[in-house]
Formats: sequence, C-alpha cells, structure tokens
Amino acid sequence: MAQIKQVKLGTQGLVVPTIGLGCMGMSQWAGYDIYGKSADEKESIATIHRSLELGGNFLDTADAYGPLANEKLIAKAIKGNRQKYLIATKFGIEIDDNEQLTGKINGSRAYIRKAIERSLKNLGTDYIDLYYLHRLDTNTPIEETVDTMGELVKEGKVRYIGLSEVGSKSIKKAHAIHPLTAVQSEFSLFERNIEEIGIIDTLQQLDIALVAYSPIGRGFLSGEILKPEDLPENDSRRSMPRYQGERFFKNIALVKEITKMAEEKNITTAQLAIAWVLAKGHVPIPGTTKIKNLEANIASTEMALSKEDFDRLESIIPLGSDVGARYDEAGMKRVNL
Repeated sequence: MAQIKQVKLGTQGLVVPTIGLGCMGMSQWAGYDIYGKSADEKESIATIHRSLELGGNFLDTADAYGPLANEKLIAKAIKGNRQKYLIATKFGIEIDDNEQLTGKINGSRAYIRKAIERSLKNLGTDYIDLYYLHRLDTNTPIEETVDTMGELVKEGKVRYIGLSEVGSKSIKKAHAIHPLTAVQSEFSLFERNIEEIGIIDTLQQLDIALVAYSPIGRGFLSGEILKPEDLPENDSRRSMPRYQGERFFKNIALVKEITKMAEEKNITTAQLAIAWVLAKGHVPIPGTTKIKNLEANIASTEMALSKEDFDRLESIIPLGSDVGARYDEAGMKRVNL
C-alpha cells in the first residue's frame, strides 16, 4: 500500500496527510460507548501504529472524549515517538475538577489555561500541534478565546489553532485576532449544511482548511446498516433524528443507490464517500478502531472521481436535501454559531 500524500492545512505552515484518523470511538463518552460497541484498547493502539506506518500520523482527539480517557490512550500509543505524530485536540466542553462533564461550554481565558495544561499532561507532551475550540461559548467573546489561544502559540504550547462547528461570523472574528489553520465540522454526502449556508465559502476566502469529521455519515455510508435493529440499543445514533422512524428508511434507500455506484467501481461505499470528501478539497478524519477499516480508508486517497461520478453522487443526494437533523434539538443549538 502506498504512503499517504501530504497537503498543506491552511496557510500557516502545518502540513498533514490528506486523511487523518479520528480517535473518538476508541474511548467511551461519559461512560457510554459511542456507537454501542466497546473498543479494545490494544486494537485501537495497534490501529494508530499501523496508521503511522502508512504515513497517517494526523490523530484527532478531544479532552471531552471520555472525558480525558481518549487523550490518555493516545499518550500510550505515541509514547517514545511523539515527534512522529501530529496531534489535534479540542477544549471547551467543560470538565470539572472531578473529571466530569458539566454540560456547559467554556471558552474563557481562565478555563483555556486550565484545559491546555490538563491536555498536555494527559497526552504526555509539551506541545499540541493543532488546538481547537470544541464548541462556541456564547457567554465569552470569541475574541477573548482566540486571543488566549494565540498566547499559547507564542508560548510554544500550541503550534496552530482552529475552531470546531462555528459559523462564518465567528470564523471571521476569530481569524482577525489570530490566524486560524483549520475549522472542523461534520461533512459528508449526508451532511452538507456548511456548504449550503456559505461556511465553506468563508473558509476558502480566508484560506482556512476544513477538517471533515464523520465523512462516512456516522457509519451509515458504510452500507452495512440496513435496518434500525442493526444499531445496538445503547448506540448514540438512535437519538439522532436523521436515523429515526420513516427518515431512517428514506436515508437507507439513498445509501443503497450510493452502494450500487461503489460496486460498479469495485470499491466500498465508505471508500466512495471518503473519496468524494477528498475530491472536494477537504481533509477527512474517519474514525475506526480496526486496522482493516483503516487500510480501506487510506486506500480511498488513491481513488479519483470523474465529473460524471460527481454529478451522479450529487444527483442521489443533492445539495439542500432534507435528510433529517444530525443532532437532537439541544445539539443543533451548539453548531454553526
């Protein structure tokens, strides 16, 4: 298998592989398995190591994943080889002194100072390559948050900064305080809202990269989920409107059309979904805990899509299609702000 190609992330100097590795699913979230299945720590670490062998050294995590457990797992995986990895982590989903999520968003100067020291300790490092605000704190001016993040860059604790799930107005305000390298948001054939409402246009105008999480539509674009019963009882996707009731079956019908196209190209549905994100010019960070899936995801970076492929895919799920909300009402109030 060929080594992953490299790409500039934004214009501030960070160079990363064209595809990263989302590590969230390697740990529980507040005691619950992300998709109803427990990940094996040894298998997860082996997947991280295999990714490095293939040139996939761009790992994505957050202090909230666990909370804190995911950063600690990554510390085990990169121990002795820190300089070979590019680590992106996030802060802002508030964690108290008892290491519990409070349910609040905190982007204040004092909390950032606390969060960065905790993440550095958990990751077993003295610097973070890319540090994101996980969600916008509507009670703290974005200027204060980004100014503090900029201070961390000057101090050498952080190399580059970014934001996650923010709107154009916040991006412009933040970028004026300190240059952003990347904005992370959910983006896939199933989730193109940031394209529809102009956020991607804003990023392109400012030369800020998009790091796309859930490029396989939270697993739906794998083609392996065909009925509600395929989701475990404690699977977080059961709470998402997109995967409930009649909407579930309408969306599965769309997936089947994409699967038909993938089969014609002799690739998997997931590979086709990732290739589409790559062809749009973004950096996907699909998550997996298994080496087999990792290798398939990385192989998608070698797959070129023609204009006819693009047109066909986007005729199956056109921009603006109503495929249902990706979060419940409370979750939707925290994105694109």
